[in-house]
Amino acid sequence: MSNHLADQESPQPLEAQLRAVISAQKAKLDEIADLAATVRHGVNNPLAGIIGQVQILLRSEIPSDLRAQLESIEQLALRVRDNVALLRAIQRAPDTGR
Repeated sequence: MSNHLADQESPQPLEAQLRAVISAQKAKLDEIADLAATVRHGVNNPLAGIIGQVQILLRSEIPSDLRAQLESIEQLALRVRDNVALLRAIQRAPDTGR
């Protein structure tokens, strides 16, 4: 009978350890999500200004070689914007209350 009692008591410490590990992992994921949001914000703000200025310049009368360079800058900046948008996938999971 003492074995049965020991079997019932042994999962408690293991369960507590598992909860502690899960809690630590959630904290790390929250830090990663915060970092991703900071990076997105830090890159998107100046990038929007660059894209806007290039698009304004492209509306004006400019030599074709300069136009080609500006179009290249625009395309590269748009690629960076799209890549930074992928960081949105790193978000905090909703708290399920577990």
